[in-house]
Amino acid sequence: MITNFIAEHGYLAVFIGTVLEGETVLVLAGFAAHQGYLSFLPIVLFGLCGGWLGDMFFFLLGRLHGHTVLKRYPQWNSRVESVNGWLVRYQAGAIIGVRFMYGLRAAGPIAIGMSDVPAWRFILFNLAGATIWACLFTAAGYLFGHTLEWLFADIRRYEEAALLLILAAAGVIVLVRHNRKRSLRPS
Repeated sequence: MITNFIAEHGYLAVFIGTVLEGETVLVLAGFAAHQGYLSFLPIVLFGLCGGWLGDMFFFLLGRLHGHTVLKRYPQWNSRVESVNGWLVRYQAGAIIGVRFMYGLRAAGPIAIGMSDVPAWRFILFNLAGATIWACLFTAAGYLFGHTLEWLFADIRRYEEAALLLILAAAGVIVLVRHNRKRSLRPS
């Protein structure tokens, strides 16, 4: 039931999930690859495309409407200032690394879009960052599956329950993050 859904719609879910969120989706997909429901390389490709596209959206949003966004979300001002400081000193590293820093998934590319970083430079280094990011988090999920299999030699017997438990945990994480972001929004 859930395994059939993953096998049929997994890559689309990876793409959409990485446009919107990312890490949790890639770890789950990596676990699904270890279990044989998805393949590692397509997960990485769909993940890097989704992650790259999501950051491109926020970069363009920053380039075209950055000041309006910051007026609506003033709590991002300190994040934008931090990213700007990093851009001055480590432009390529900041573009690649911003996706790995908690709380900067949207604010980071918006800040970079508001800066004087040329679009071609962001496109190039964002692609490099998305590639590294997709490989690392997919591999983490795959290794998680490998570790579970090593710890519990009979994991195939419990895989439906394990997948449901992991999906439930991921859902809770996403809801907590969403509610936390919602509570930070100005009224």
